Amino acid sequence: MTKSALQIARAAYQPKVSAALHGAVKAVEGATTQSVADQEEIKRLFPNTYGMPIITFESNEEKVSSPAINVGVILSGGQAPGGHNVISGLFDGIKAINPDSRLYGFLMGPGGLVDHKYKELTADIIDEYRNTGGFDMIGSGRTKLEETAQYDKGLEILKQLNISALVIIGGDDSNTNACVLAEYYKANNTGIQVIGCPKTIDGDLKNEQIETSFGFDTACKVYSEVIGNIERDCNSARKYWHFIKLMGRSASHIALECALQTQPNVCIISEEVEAKKQSLDDIVNYIAGVVAKRAENGNNFGTVLIPEGLIEFIPAMKSLISELNDFLAHHEEEFKQVDRSEQRAYIISKLSKENADLYASLPEGVARQLSLDRDPHGNVQVSLIETEKLLAEMVGNRLAEWKKEGKYNGKFASLVHFFGYEGRCAAPSNYDADYCYSLGYTASCLIAAGKTGYMSSVRNTTAPADQWIAGGIPVTMMMNMEKRHGEMKPVIQKALVKLDGAPFKKFAANRENWAVNTEYVYPGPIQYFGPTEVCDQTTRTLALEQAK
Repeated sequence: MTKSALQIARAAYQPKVSAALHGAVKAVEGATTQSVADQEEIKRLFPNTYGMPIITFESNEEKVSSPAINVGVILSGGQAPGGHNVISGLFDGIKAINPDSRLYGFLMGPGGLVDHKYKELTADIIDEYRNTGGFDMIGSGRTKLEETAQYDKGLEILKQLNISALVIIGGDDSNTNACVLAEYYKANNTGIQVIGCPKTIDGDLKNEQIETSFGFDTACKVYSEVIGNIERDCNSARKYWHFIKLMGRSASHIALECALQTQPNVCIISEEVEAKKQSLDDIVNYIAGVVAKRAENGNNFGTVLIPEGLIEFIPAMKSLISELNDFLAHHEEEFKQVDRSEQRAYIISKLSKENADLYASLPEGVARQLSLDRDPHGNVQVSLIETEKLLAEMVGNRLAEWKKEGKYNGKFASLVHFFGYEGRCAAPSNYDADYCYSLGYTASCLIAAGKTGYMSSVRNTTAPADQWIAGGIPVTMMMNMEKRHGEMKPVIQKALVKLDGAPFKKFAANRENWAVNTEYVYPGPIQYFGPTEVCDQTTRTLALEQAK
């Protein structure tokens, strides 16, 4: 296999880890925990894994001899930079416990466990993938583990391979599934431990114990490089407004982080739109107002950042989508029988008047996208809704109206972009390479400590790596009840952008200046070699949250 110069150099990189993970470790238990909400219901659903203590690992001067263990690993959901390093850290960790320990990768996600598709991950395979992007070592998939038959089918292969622990690397839904699986295996005395690792470039799987989800750092740096390049082009040509949609269906962490890194003229934060009960019209007027203000200064160009999930946060649209989700969850087959040309009228006839009126007012393309096939969780596939085109078109129309009224005299030409997959499989930044390796190694320590139903946790990551705090957090601690497919289900609570948090406050304090003036910042490509202040910097979000 031909490799680039960077691939060859990165293969030799040694991830930095917490000092506590050098040598033998011991697990220190903290206070008992409870779920973030719906405590009684979560406790009832998870009687065997609820209320467990937070774990912190410390160096153990006594070397403990441990028997060899067989461990399984699954990559679940969308790709995120650093996944291979989680597996590398896990492999090195179990080999440190006992050199005869073995690691098996289930292929193409949770489906590999159910279908008994796997391969043993040996040192030569692991070494090929250290510090690389992607999930191609074993592949990923979006099969949901939620049925007893799946758990039992998975148990067959786990027993056959003498696997005593399973590590699931995924986002909030995947880790919710891991928690349900841990509870089932514990309740049935199978002897199988289940450990989760926090992955998602969207950045919405975090709390006091999980500082960030892996891949967020790298993805934001990739997007910010390209946004910076567009801003430089924008400032050079001085004739286009660029509307840039960014990943982030359920939260605006990526858009906010990229705004803090590049200082665009406009960045819409979905959570603020919802809090202020803004309409689509309000957003269009705001962007058009910035365009007009810059035109007064002779600047007929600019950049607008838009989070992928914006549509769902506009209160009126959220109400419509919620009703659509519920209706289609229960009438999917009926809807599929309706002729394509009649689908719009069919849906309008089934909705409440307020939502029917809003649906009827939407452009044909957007209305159709709202009623396309659901994702595996029964939700609208928001990434299919071309919000960037919708806003660019509506802003152009609004400016044309203002021009007729004599309120605007500039020139407006727009270009649209969507940055999504470009950031998911990038070679991980030094931060993600280090963080992910530590998460995997910490997972091996949780297994050695006999824990199940925990998520691997590495904290204090704005400090030098040797000061990082490794441990585990009970997954039930992060859970609440939410409506899915029309039913209340236990799920990990998503972390949204906090409007009273330091990252948003920093953005809000500067956006008026960034709107009118051209204050672009050009981050450039990810640097892997060189001064630590360039190569090892964390996201602006994390630095601001930890006041560093």
